[in-house]
Amino acid sequence: MSSFNRIVHESSDQVGSATGRVYGVLKQEILTCQLAPGIRIYEGDIAKRLDVSKTPVREALGMLVHEGLVEVKPRQGYRVTDVTLADVQEVFHMRLLLEPAAAELAAERATAEQLQELRSLVEADENTALSDQVWQPSRFHATLAEASGNSRLAATLRNLVEEMQRLHFMGLDVEDSVAVYAVEHRELVDALLKGNHHLAGEIARRQVETSRMRVFEAILASLSGTGDRGAADQVKLRPVNK
Repeated sequence: MSSFNRIVHESSDQVGSATGRVYGVLKQEILTCQLAPGIRIYEGDIAKRLDVSKTPVREALGMLVHEGLVEVKPRQGYRVTDVTLADVQEVFHMRLLLEPAAAELAAERATAEQLQELRSLVEADENTALSDQVWQPSRFHATLAEASGNSRLAATLRNLVEEMQRLHFMGLDVEDSVAVYAVEHRELVDALLKGNHHLAGEIARRQVETSRMRVFEAILASLSGTGDRGAADQVKLRPVNK
């Protein structure tokens, strides 16, 4: 099972079977931009496509609204939320606040099983298929957050990382190779194994800052020459045709 499918599967298991299946399918389609930012979603169309009644579709959409991936427009129904520069800035602000804290807690609380899983994820980076490169690092961050021992912190960070994943599937070249991931994550795992919470926090903070720089460089490159004169923070990002 791919890292992405594992994440969606775990989320789907937390709700009823029909609702969970619809939720899992729609969330995957939104995060991979099969349902692109700004597109409208119709309950009837989804129900027919997935061969379910409208009730689980409505329940699943309600869950996605709560997560901020879908919004309800008066007299217009549901639509996939846009991704703006302001959204990206807010996500990174939150990650800078939370990921170093999660790393520091993980250095003190991570179980032997969690540390082994983090090591295995780093080692697996080198053998990750191209189609799954986005999700393997995401699984690393989700496991790190869980290792903090704070379930609310872990849930918040998981949602933040999922939001960032849409940028990859929008065609933005926002990250370096899997090899770069492996080097950065290996440094963090080494600090966790030593139980050095100060070092773990600093490494996590540096990684988020570096990621933010890569992301905004990619976004600016994609926007160059578009002639967009709108407020910079409210520029809506769209899938890039390559």
